[in-house]
Amino acid sequence: MKTKILLLCIVFLSLSGAVLKAQLPWEHGDLQVSASGRYLQHADGTPFFWLGDTGWLMPERLNREEVEFYLEQCRRAGYNVVQVQTVNAVPAMNCYGQSSMPDGFCLDAIDRKGVYGYWDHMDYIVRTAATKGIYIGMVCIWGGLVKQGWMNEQEAQAYGTFLARRYQDDPNIVWIIGGDIRGDVKTEVWTALATAIKSVDRKHLMTFHPFGRTLSATWFNEADWLDFNMFQSGHRRYGQLKGDGDDTMQPGMEEDNWRYVQAAWAAVPAKPVLDAEPSYEGIPQGLHNPDEPRWQAADVRRYAYWSVFAGSCGHTYGNNSIMQFYRPGYSPAYGADKSWVEALNDEGFRQMQWLKWLMLAFPYFDRVPDQQLMAGQNGERYDRLVATRGKDYLLVYNHTARPMQIDVTRIEGDEKKAWWYDVKSGKIIAIGRVKNEVTSFRYDAAYQSGDDRVLIVTDARKTYVEDHLSYNKEEVK
Repeated sequence: MKTKILLLCIVFLSLSGAVLKAQLPWEHGDLQVSASGRYLQHADGTPFFWLGDTGWLMPERLNREEVEFYLEQCRRAGYNVVQVQTVNAVPAMNCYGQSSMPDGFCLDAIDRKGVYGYWDHMDYIVRTAATKGIYIGMVCIWGGLVKQGWMNEQEAQAYGTFLARRYQDDPNIVWIIGGDIRGDVKTEVWTALATAIKSVDRKHLMTFHPFGRTLSATWFNEADWLDFNMFQSGHRRYGQLKGDGDDTMQPGMEEDNWRYVQAAWAAVPAKPVLDAEPSYEGIPQGLHNPDEPRWQAADVRRYAYWSVFAGSCGHTYGNNSIMQFYRPGYSPAYGADKSWVEALNDEGFRQMQWLKWLMLAFPYFDRVPDQQLMAGQNGERYDRLVATRGKDYLLVYNHTARPMQIDVTRIEGDEKKAWWYDVKSGKIIAIGRVKNEVTSFRYDAAYQSGDDRVLIVTDARKTYVEDHLSYNKEEVK
């Protein structure tokens, strides 16, 4: 009996080690753009689906123990990227009272013997994330600071060189230029920063984080330094046209983040794109008035599935309390009313993992958006169905539980199998075999109840659902 228990322990430890090793994605090689120009992958061809969290103020507000705790919660919830503001002031100060730039942008002597400085703490964040298989999306400096004149071209060159030299050998860096700013504001500074980093470090991917309701491709799609695009779909509900963002948008489109993906796919050359800042869970609709209704888990799921099914290479989640690491004693921004630790249990934070597992369960690189899967007239606003497919599978996101007719003949197979995928839990609900024709589908839920689901249909000969989704769910536990 003892021998059997010992053998089981050895097997368990071996499997645990295998899972841990699988959590270090760069073992498959550096991140790169796929051959189609639409998705991200590793050098050995392994797909990389970006699932990010906005941990904007982590370098300034969290101590070492809190950094480790937060990143561990991200790992357990399936996140593989955390976007941070490397500095949110010039200089920025962290919780240890250390300045990011005590001598301005002269950073040659920033490391002082016996002092745990600002950049030592940033190093700790990067390397702790690496142990958990998480990339740090490093927004080098927040855009508002540059707009206000806190960094010029020469300073950008010096700062970019410093950052690149410091982090070029860390495997888990993604460079993010900009930071909530339009690309036509201080363009020369952003170009100087990007080219300075790339002159030292061409190993890591680079992108630009734009202002609300704008897309980086508008300004930089042809730039050599831009490897993939980001957009910020913003925080407004339908009808909230005024305020921050691109007010050239037509009324009634404020929540349609899938439109940015379509615009990016129309740009030449082809580059991957993702929504790097959609509406946050728990933030007021429209952002600035805390008396407005708050965005809920069903809303953040809708933004995620709409964007990804429209062709995004991943998605970034946001939470009002987590992004600012709010706790009692801090002045809350945007009406935050719960601590960031409490917010780690919010439904939306925990539910994003099921999107990543779903996308990686099927052949990844032949996936395309396909709105022609919907037979007849598609819905508008929340009723809109958004669909994606490969050669022998299709996925349709339904936010309102409305009836739909799907042309399953657009994928291979004389006979098809179908399931409902519960985006709140990752649970698979079998529908059964369906004929190879335009087919009606409806699941048992009240209209606009927030009980959103994904329809999965595959060639009946394929076993993607049986083989992959159940395995991934076990891995999460």
